[in-house]
Amino acid sequence: MTTTTTLPAPAADAIPKARFDAKPLLLLAAIALLALPLVGNPSSWATLTLAGLAMGLIIFIIASGLTLVFGLMDVLNFGHGVFIALGAFMATTVLGAMGGFTASDSLGANLVAVAAASFAGMAVAGAVGLAFERVLVRPVYGMHLKQILITMGGMIIGEEMIKLVWGPQMIALPMPEALRGALWFGDVSVEKFRILAVLAGLKVFVLLLLVLNKTKLGLLIRAGVQDREMVESLGYRIRRLFVGVFVGGSALAGLGGVMWGLYQQGVTPQIGAQVNTLIFIVIIIGGLGSTLGCFVGALAVGLLANYVGFIAPKAALFSNIALMVAVLLWRPQGLYPVGGKQ
Repeated sequence: MTTTTTLPAPAADAIPKARFDAKPLLLLAAIALLALPLVGNPSSWATLTLAGLAMGLIIFIIASGLTLVFGLMDVLNFGHGVFIALGAFMATTVLGAMGGFTASDSLGANLVAVAAASFAGMAVAGAVGLAFERVLVRPVYGMHLKQILITMGGMIIGEEMIKLVWGPQMIALPMPEALRGALWFGDVSVEKFRILAVLAGLKVFVLLLLVLNKTKLGLLIRAGVQDREMVESLGYRIRRLFVGVFVGGSALAGLGGVMWGLYQQGVTPQIGAQVNTLIFIVIIIGGLGSTLGCFVGALAVGLLANYVGFIAPKAALFSNIALMVAVLLWRPQGLYPVGGKQ
């Protein structure tokens, strides 16, 4: 008599899953720990660390839009600085018109003013981004060299148009009253505005990850990047989705411009071009097109800039480039190369 042995079905969790690579996160810890003995005073080190993380999150907000556009659309947009500048100048207009809110001692009134400026900056930057995509970017999809040239030309034209509207001179962007000053925790101080920047940056990061990885919209966009014809054959209009991605990336740049303008407390027409170099360093460090890599890279740049600015101010100008070179020698494709979840 023969018996039949039934093998158990493989468990669902038997499917191998990609392990999360935590090594790039150690870069942040290494930068912070190496800076501690150089700074000397633990209280000063803690203050610089918190300030660096806040600065890094502002940079992430600015760079996330460019990361989104390149990672999902393969577009090298060197005109990204226009949207940053538009957001910053809209902040001067809106906050200037809401003087009663910004001069109030009420934190709630100040936050309403900053929120209004942020929405205005995002709306204007997104609208200009729509025109930018239709007129300049759409004819050069898939042609990186032409994208670089034509978007740089678009940024120059955009700066001149900004000068026509707001003038060529720097415009002061004072901090709202309740966001001025710092909070003290013993000997450690944290500027109030930096706390707001941290909350805004973390919110943008979480929302981007959720949309790209946990929603049908994110799935369609990512699928469209991999096989556009197949997704279109299923009845989805990928072109419209890609236009939405570009507008969303432009709006994020506008939000970043508002935050950066408040951080600098002054706005010039060249503010976008000045930040462009920094955000390209960030996305190269993180891995071109990687949202998580952009997040980690921005934090690394923010921390290093604050530490070096305190320890050796003259070296601060090239510290970020040195960091980029060191990271690329370690990981030539960046901290988190695109290939899995963004």
